[in-house]
Amino acid sequence: MSYVRFPASPSVDIFCAVIDNFGDAGVCWRLARQLASEHGCAVRLYLDRPEVLATMRQGEQVAGVEVGDWLEAERAVPADVVIEAFACNPPAAYVARMLRKPPPVWINLEYLSAETWVEDSHLLPSRHPQLGLTKYFYFPGFSAKTGGLLKEAALDGERRQFQADAEAQRIFWQTCGVSAPQREALRISLFAYENAALPDLLDAWARGGQAIYCAVPVGRSLPAIDAWCGQALQAGDVVERGNLRLAVLPFLSQPDYDRLLWACDLNFVRGEDSFVRAQWAQRPFVWHIYQQDESAHRIKLDAFLARFGAALSVSAREALNAFWHAWETQSGAAECWPGLAAHLPELRSYVTEWSELVTAHGDLSAKLLIFCKGLVE
Repeated sequence: MSYVRFPASPSVDIFCAVIDNFGDAGVCWRLARQLASEHGCAVRLYLDRPEVLATMRQGEQVAGVEVGDWLEAERAVPADVVIEAFACNPPAAYVARMLRKPPPVWINLEYLSAETWVEDSHLLPSRHPQLGLTKYFYFPGFSAKTGGLLKEAALDGERRQFQADAEAQRIFWQTCGVSAPQREALRISLFAYENAALPDLLDAWARGGQAIYCAVPVGRSLPAIDAWCGQALQAGDVVERGNLRLAVLPFLSQPDYDRLLWACDLNFVRGEDSFVRAQWAQRPFVWHIYQQDESAHRIKLDAFLARFGAALSVSAREALNAFWHAWETQSGAAECWPGLAAHLPELRSYVTEWSELVTAHGDLSAKLLIFCKGLVE
């Protein structure tokens, strides 16, 4: 199939069905922003629930990005590139208008996985049974044989500058409405789904010999923390118990969430977007993977642990695996904490090497556009 006169900076339509996984919208917003700001694309982001994006954008406007809903898409003229995120299926009327000459490049942006089969499935075509249009499956991933991960060109420079600037970090904590962590404290960010292991872990931190400052953005883990401390918390509140100081932060914009990751020594993250951003922060992290039916997520968890931990020492790999599995199964995280804590220095050094290795495989937005342009005969 020929895509004649494909422009240097194509127009792009991105479709995202939020359902109950708000992180999908975060991934799509980040992709839209990068396509516009770094590649000059005119981007329209269509969501079935555009109001969800408001909490992530927090008033942020990006030149070249428009946000709309499904009803607007039904009347829209298709862009040069059409991206359906996570097999969401664009409106039928829109898809019917894609049958033109030349047709748009149609991409199904899949979920991130470290499983080996992803490399074989990346860029496979699928022909529409009625219209004859071709859709290509695009898999993010951790190797050169996948579509890479989203990473802005200036991100590493911004991170290094922030991490070297104590005053910038102090101002960041101040804008979050909380005091900065004490100098000697282990700084932990906690962004997770509901987890029954959390109260015991908080107890372990409070009883431990290391001062810990835990920053918790408002989210799904907060009700369990409310129950643990016996009060309803809100942004700006600080709870102190033993050696633990727990500070509640507001829901952060994506740039501010990056700064939180950069400011901490250990980051608990969830889903897909914050999972990737934790790796770019070059700090040790714990992943709370999105739960799937029949425990399918555990295969993905183990696939990443196998790939990520391959070059770690045996003891560090065992401690990391034990804690991540305890966190995922919501049982035993407190007992596994001392082992993980003991290996944080090695993990901190290693995650820097890992981040640089994955970066070398290429940025997702750039690789995606290269692929689209490569379809031109």
